[in-house]
Amino acid sequence: MELFFFLFFGFLAVIVAALELSKSSKDRINTSSAFNAFKNNYLVVYSLMMAGDWLQGPYVYYLYSTYGFGKGDIGHLFIAGFGSSMLFGTVVGSLADKQGRRRASVTYCITYILSCLTKHSSQYKVLMLGRILGGIATSLLNSSFESWLVAEHNKRGFEQQWLSVTFSKAIFFGNGLVAILSGLFGNLLVDTLGLGPVAPFDAASCFLAIGMAIILSSWSENYGDPSENKDLLTQFKGAAVAIASDEKIALLGAIQSLFEGSMYTFVFLWTPALSPNDEEIPHGFIFATFMLGSMLGSSFASRLMARSSIRVESYMQIVFVVSSVSLLLPIITSFLVPPSKVKSESMSFAGCIQVVGFCTFEACVGIFWPSLMKMRSLYIPEESRSTIMNFFRIPLNIFVCVVLYNVDAFPITIMFGMCSIFLFVAALLQRRLMVIADSQKPTKPQDWTALDRDMEAEPLNVD
Repeated sequence: MELFFFLFFGFLAVIVAALELSKSSKDRINTSSAFNAFKNNYLVVYSLMMAGDWLQGPYVYYLYSTYGFGKGDIGHLFIAGFGSSMLFGTVVGSLADKQGRRRASVTYCITYILSCLTKHSSQYKVLMLGRILGGIATSLLNSSFESWLVAEHNKRGFEQQWLSVTFSKAIFFGNGLVAILSGLFGNLLVDTLGLGPVAPFDAASCFLAIGMAIILSSWSENYGDPSENKDLLTQFKGAAVAIASDEKIALLGAIQSLFEGSMYTFVFLWTPALSPNDEEIPHGFIFATFMLGSMLGSSFASRLMARSSIRVESYMQIVFVVSSVSLLLPIITSFLVPPSKVKSESMSFAGCIQVVGFCTFEACVGIFWPSLMKMRSLYIPEESRSTIMNFFRIPLNIFVCVVLYNVDAFPITIMFGMCSIFLFVAALLQRRLMVIADSQKPTKPQDWTALDRDMEAEPLNVD
């Protein structure tokens, strides 16, 4: 089966390279040199932050299993991380809006480094503390950096449409290329050099420290609403009112929760799905293949967002349906190829089929992230951006915690089936979002009018 992985990895790599090299003028947006410098600085920082995150991804479950913990105990550790993100996420999001997004980004680095250090201990309580710190860091990663970027982009007077360039490049590099290199580097550390499953966490700490140094030396501070007379409770109320009074924001939050909930459940499920009898599988290489699929999706997303005739609210309906179908493959293969109870030396044929489906899902993830970022930049008010974005994560984390808490109660096919249903519901909600956006188009704010005017302009060639 090793030949299958190499051939499939090469096949995806060729497609990604062909997509990138074949871009025409219609697939590109003309930008300024000042914007390019700003964009490149952010991409370097974001890529380092994501390297610190991606290096850990393939080995969290594996590390806990080497310490002797079963699926139930590991599920509880994952629950601690998501529960921490749910409990502390809105607080850190509000603090980021009030105290500064740059400061919150530095806090992310410090918190995640501390989380990595706990992986050296096999004590369950220490590992639990690490998951709690990791949950806090995840909330900061998914809100502070994007909030800083949008605010700084607007403060510097760059064209609104140029945000889509940064978003797509951030996902292409940070969630694509960097993730692939992280997976291969982790495989080198653990399997080739034999440094053990804790080595990727140490490497992650180094990348986070480098990124933190760049933030401290080159980023300026920006805020959401720094008003001294607004406490955290007032900020919470303001964010809740914004969500309740604007159905577009509420729908966007529901869509994000359904998709990310399915995505994070998939992160927990793919290892036992591909090695049901604890077969030895190349975790790092498989992870790198998944991320190549994500890279393919982000490359395709950049083409879609560069064309003014294609609306993000429209094509995301198709993306959610495809992602829903892709997570049905484990169920389909379980009927077509009866699962074996005997441990084999490598991944089964059914596992190889599932890898293809999982890579399709990851391609949808690659399209999802820059598209979601673009919609959030349009619909979420600047003064409480981080707070609202972390409010979105509350139902997400509740969903994942419930699923992981009952991980031993349901067969893995049932859990994949639930994820598939949630993704289909996300497609229906995306349809509703597009209908509402169309109905309110005549009364849109002034900055939306400017955005549409920019998007209607014919894209120019980039040198």
